[in-house]
Amino acid sequence: MTCSMHRMILYSAALAALAGCRGPDTPKAADSSSAAVSSPPLILVVGTSLTAGLGLDPSEAYPAVLQQKIDSAGLTYRVVNRGVSGETSAGALQRVDWLMRQPVAVLILETGANDGLRGLDPDSLRANIDAIVMRARRQDPPPAILLLGMEAPPNLGAEYTARFRAVYQDASRELGVPLVPFLLAGVGGVDSLNQADGIHPTAAGQRQVAALVWKALEPLLLGSGRE
Repeated sequence: MTCSMHRMILYSAALAALAGCRGPDTPKAADSSSAAVSSPPLILVVGTSLTAGLGLDPSEAYPAVLQQKIDSAGLTYRVVNRGVSGETSAGALQRVDWLMRQPVAVLILETGANDGLRGLDPDSLRANIDAIVMRARRQDPPPAILLLGMEAPPNLGAEYTARFRAVYQDASRELGVPLVPFLLAGVGGVDSLNQADGIHPTAAGQRQVAALVWKALEPLLLGSGRE
């Protein structure tokens, strides 16, 4: 057994912790700054406990680190963290109307981790992603959208994991939205970058996640005309 395969097995086993960490139905705000009457354009980050920063101070979660990068780049955006632990893509869809009560400049969508953990049908995941994107695009003007991909645990079988991965690839292509293929690339399965549960990144792991997301987000911000 190779070292990388061993890490994936350990990572797969630890993923079960993610599904068991459920938060309240109404998300707890982890805004990077206070909204004001003339507040900067909003970057809304929708996600699971990976986005919420479970086990960490909200200032250490990757959305807050993105805010630091935005500020350092001299851009004027306000990042709002709307991660909810244990949420499936169906739950994210149920929240989308509430989440988009105010104008959103950029929607960052991280969903599906808990769908994979529970072995839910990838077709349902795709349908929920489509519906979230379509709802977001009803806003006038519509927000830029960045999709963050996840991987299914390999113990569910090669066919399932391939179908799960294809959901994000196909959605990105067919909906015309940029994709970060795997949010935890370089972090998942690395002991030093994860908390004791083996799945939720440490502060250092969250910084690596933020760096990965920033590579895809920065071009959207620079090309939006809203800086």
